[in-house]
Amino acid sequence: MTEFAGWDPEAAGVLRLPSGRLVRGRGLREPMPSGHPPRFGVYLLGSAPPEFGWESRWVRWADFWLPADPSYAKSVLLEALRRADRDRVEIACRGGRGRTGTALACLAVLDGVPPAEAVAYVREHYHRGAVETPWQRRFVARFGGVTPSPQAR
Repeated sequence: MTEFAGWDPEAAGVLRLPSGRLVRGRGLREPMPSGHPPRFGVYLLGSAPPEFGWESRWVRWADFWLPADPSYAKSVLLEALRRADRDRVEIACRGGRGRTGTALACLAVLDGVPPAEAVAYVREHYHRGAVETPWQRRFVARFGGVTPSPQAR
């Protein structure tokens, strides 16, 4: 894997997964960070996001809750993980902590972090306040058992 198209590993919000893949998490209420835009984005929102100018997927996910369709969310996160090998991938919600942290922890599980350790991994390497609710923590702990939806495979 090369980082030629990836994020600056030292940039704010960039999480290095165990495989070396880089993914940026951010809050949409904050200004867009300087530098290159993403090439692929996953947006975790209760209603459809605007057009961003790059390829994206919307996962319906209300603030402080869980994805409306967990199998679709897993499929989209699998796509994001695959694309992070060659593209700048961004995961974002409104604030960049709860839903984004939960999704990043799920990506960490997909990348080999044991589910019981994924929240701590993301809190250490992304943001100490990531994954805000007890049900988000349980979702991460059980994430390995969610069957991906054929919609985004």
